[in-house]
Amino acid sequence: MSEIKKYINEHKDEMIDFLTELVAVPSVQGKTEEGFPFGEMPARALETMLKKCEEYGFHVENVENYAGSADVNDMPAQLAVLTHLDVVPVGSGWTTDPFVLRYEPDTDKLIGRGAIDDKGPAVAALFAARAVKELGLPLKKGIRLIFGTNEENGSADLAYYRKKRDLPPMVFTPDGEYPLINAEKGMLRVYFSSDFDDDEIAEIQAGTVINAVPQFCTVNMYNDDGEKEEAVYEGVSAHASTPEKGDNAITQFLQSYCGENLLLMSLAELFPHGELNGKSCGLGLRDDISGDMTCVLSMLNTENGRIRGGIDIRFPLDRTKAEISEIICRALEEAGFTVDSCDGVEPHCTDENSEFVQALLRVYERVTGDKGHCIAIGGGTYVHEIEGGVAFGAEFPNEDGRMHCPDEFITVENLLKNAEIMAEAMAELCK
Repeated sequence: MSEIKKYINEHKDEMIDFLTELVAVPSVQGKTEEGFPFGEMPARALETMLKKCEEYGFHVENVENYAGSADVNDMPAQLAVLTHLDVVPVGSGWTTDPFVLRYEPDTDKLIGRGAIDDKGPAVAALFAARAVKELGLPLKKGIRLIFGTNEENGSADLAYYRKKRDLPPMVFTPDGEYPLINAEKGMLRVYFSSDFDDDEIAEIQAGTVINAVPQFCTVNMYNDDGEKEEAVYEGVSAHASTPEKGDNAITQFLQSYCGENLLLMSLAELFPHGELNGKSCGLGLRDDISGDMTCVLSMLNTENGRIRGGIDIRFPLDRTKAEISEIICRALEEAGFTVDSCDGVEPHCTDENSEFVQALLRVYERVTGDKGHCIAIGGGTYVHEIEGGVAFGAEFPNEDGRMHCPDEFITVENLLKNAEIMAEAMAELCK
């Protein structure tokens, strides 16, 4: 057993105790107040973390409750481990109090909001840094832990932090999956609308968030007596970056539509049920690294005489936001819609052959015994807009910690393994 693994195992109870303390802070984004850019609770979670870092002898800094940092040693920081302490809202379906960390001995699960996203990994990063420091491992470069408070709602925390402080040249975030995510598709979110007046359809309601395949589409129709009759189309929800895991209720409805409304007929042509890559919109692009693009009609609602929709697009690494915007906007406008907004981010890719990436993969292989390789995803991680940044953990292959879902969890085994991997990475990259 390596000295790092031995150290981490000896501090297991302390790690669980501190994760319990962090989970108890309901750090969902709240009302902006003076001194609390994202509400009181995310700031309290940050304070809790920085206080613990200070106890362990790290030099800490709070950047106006947007984000904070802890320097592990006195040398200029060359490596940053970036985590976040804010969490998504609880939602329904929990079998336990989401803000009271519960341990299930039979499954080895630590259950609570933030356990895998991203408080558990943040605790693992802290104890990894503590192991490196207290074991006196030889380092020639500085290490910094950075803790954000707004990753779940747009990463305004990181944008503000970067205005005030420079990032080290090497950055990884344990806010994704292993072995390593080096490529993330570009993202585009399009909102469109048009006047809507139909003698047969009284109302359409489908989709509440733009980045999810809609599970339900409710359509109220007028019958021959002028009364409303409700039809509900049911699909399967999924993240918009992986629409193949879902079944789109909106396109179900459009496929079955037999009326004469030109707007709905046009949408049915642009978004055939089962088509996931936007080919009928003039897209359908792919590249060899990130694969097929995705294009999801995720929202369609009528209100006050207008129909409004939303589209989530994840496009290949070899295309630009401007190119994709021009194609989708032209298709919508030719179909009779007004584009209300079209915004997103360019693709992100870090060279898989860089020494930074290869060093992390070597560490992963050494600790786990599994082959390391790079992954391209349609979703965006915390490092999407950081040049050279990668996601390294925290979920292991074929693991689902129920991120953003009821009964979110991390196992004790994987909490410790994350800490070991991160400590080994710190030692490898900064020796």
